[in-house]
Amino acid sequence: MRPPTRASMSPFPPPFPEGQPPRFRSTVHGTVFAGRERHVETIHAGDRVRLVPDPPVQNEPEVWVHLESGEPIGHLPTEICRWLWPWLSRGGVAEARAVQVRGADVPSWRRVLLEVSCRTV
Repeated sequence: MRPPTRASMSPFPPPFPEGQPPRFRSTVHGTVFAGRERHVETIHAGDRVRLVPDPPVQNEPEVWVHLESGEPIGHLPTEICRWLWPWLSRGGVAEARAVQVRGADVPSWRRVLLEVSCRTV
């Protein structure tokens, strides 16, 4: 996977990955590491979050989920990152909102459910 180039940073989104949904729901993984659980406790259904692709130097780059304040709360599952990361890295834009936020009584990977919308036009 290559880093974005100046040519790929046009005002038009890159071609969307064929066969992938432009709108989907996903859980957020990794919420209990590095003190991120304290930030998860501040999220409510309806809150906007930012999706931030890893730098291209990673072996398996991920798409991180950040609060609007910039604090990371976790990342999207690997099977989504495999197709979403390259698209975002080439200039694709996606918006995400929390749909459901649950407490410590459920497994960490099921605490935050997002709805993601990718801008395809």
